[in-house]
Amino acid sequence: MNNSVANTGRLLGAGLRALLALTLLTGVVYPLAVTGVAQALFPDKANGSEIKADGKVVGSALIGQQGYSLDYFQPRPARGLGENTVNTQYRLLLSGATNRSGDNPELIKWVKEAKAKVVRENSTAGYQVRPSQVPADAVTSSGSGLDPDISPQYADLQVHRVAERNGLSVAEVRKLVDAHTEGRGLGFLGEPRVNVLELNIALKALVEGD
Repeated sequence: MNNSVANTGRLLGAGLRALLALTLLTGVVYPLAVTGVAQALFPDKANGSEIKADGKVVGSALIGQQGYSLDYFQPRPARGLGENTVNTQYRLLLSGATNRSGDNPELIKWVKEAKAKVVRENSTAGYQVRPSQVPADAVTSSGSGLDPDISPQYADLQVHRVAERNGLSVAEVRKLVDAHTEGRGLGFLGEPRVNVLELNIALKALVEGD
């Protein structure tokens, strides 16, 4: 009996010591080591790929923002996602797709309405946008709804409106878009893209003459 109790005590003690050691290793040492390596080698990415303007953080290069005025370039739609009335800067509370099939009547209605809006908002006195010019990313949200980028085609479609509303030439605004267009990753991965937040920060600086 005494041996059985002693053996059980030893097993419990060994189990607790193993639990404590693994907790320290996997819950403290390993996270600190990974964090230290990330901060040393990739500090920008480790801290959320923050974008700064005027000396303060205004967003992340990885998360799209909504609510820009028509003086600025517009991001992809975020239809179907929830809104957070407290967080008015990002507004998005949920992340995810709208979960509508390609032939869903509701999705088709959304796309038609979005296309008409894009044509209407981006047509100017001297430039008429045709429905056939509107790219898919201008009228559909991404799988996460948080895509920070738009296609160069969608950015180019907005150039005339942005130029007119800011008193700039089309050539100036198009040059800005070209300067902020990123190519495919490693030359073959993904598609060319334009980060909307970075482009709008550069646009603001150009308008204000910074």
